[in-house]
Amino acid sequence: MRPSSIALPVLLVTLGMVFTQTGASFAKMLFPLVGAQGATALRLTLAALVLVAIFRPWRHRLDKAQWRAVLLYGGAMGAMNLFFYAALEHIPLGIAVALEFTGPLAVALFGARKPLDFFWIVLALAGFALLLPWGESNGDISPLGVVLALCAGACWAGYIIFGQRAGQSGKNGAGGPHIAALGVASAAVIALPFGVADAGTALIDPAILPLALAVALLSSAIPYALDMVALPHIPARLFGILMSGQPAFAALSGLLILHETLGLGQVAGIAAIMVASIGATITIARRPALPVA
Repeated sequence: MRPSSIALPVLLVTLGMVFTQTGASFAKMLFPLVGAQGATALRLTLAALVLVAIFRPWRHRLDKAQWRAVLLYGGAMGAMNLFFYAALEHIPLGIAVALEFTGPLAVALFGARKPLDFFWIVLALAGFALLLPWGESNGDISPLGVVLALCAGACWAGYIIFGQRAGQSGKNGAGGPHIAALGVASAAVIALPFGVADAGTALIDPAILPLALAVALLSSAIPYALDMVALPHIPARLFGILMSGQPAFAALSGLLILHETLGLGQVAGIAAIMVASIGATITIARRPALPVA
């Protein structure tokens, strides 16, 4: 795979991360109104409505193999969102994102073949260690939140694997935004009962609709569509390593939107993660993509 052929997928993934973390900064504003599960349900349901209306997935015929992949992709997405927002009720956003990244990092580590690949992974891990405020925030880290974030990470790994399979399976082997629309719709079906049980009629309060729609577009509709376009054209391990930018973008989003200040160690962590992502893009993109099982 030539660097020129992977430049656009890398750009799409990067934009997806920017939108995701911007939306995450807004999402916590919904917690006092509808709770974590209610926010998850609103995010996914509104995103599904937008994606289905725009991309009209009913115009595309899927075979059984692709439907199975889409349902697994949507299931992983729904569980990932439920676990992640539940974790945010117990631990800070930056720590939750760092813990959640264990999923993509596992995908990257599984696909590593050469020493240089492991160097980028180790550099990314060093960045995460610098981002985590070990000393001053231990009292804010709930064991339950840690477990929930790790569960979200496992689901994130499934999202990567099943998303790629959903995009590449079928007679034509072609994915696209219509696959993302079906995946998000499946995820919304999973999350909605939890949201209704948690928030009840508060979910249909018109006063929260603008904020909920912004969260849905930024956190789900736009990044999931971008990921689905990019995933069939990018190696799974490269996508996983690129996801190392998520904690960095989360920290930057917190600084710009929530006015959270960063220490020197956290700045160094962001730099290490970004260097690891750039290095992985340059070195891994030069090699042929491994076939998807």
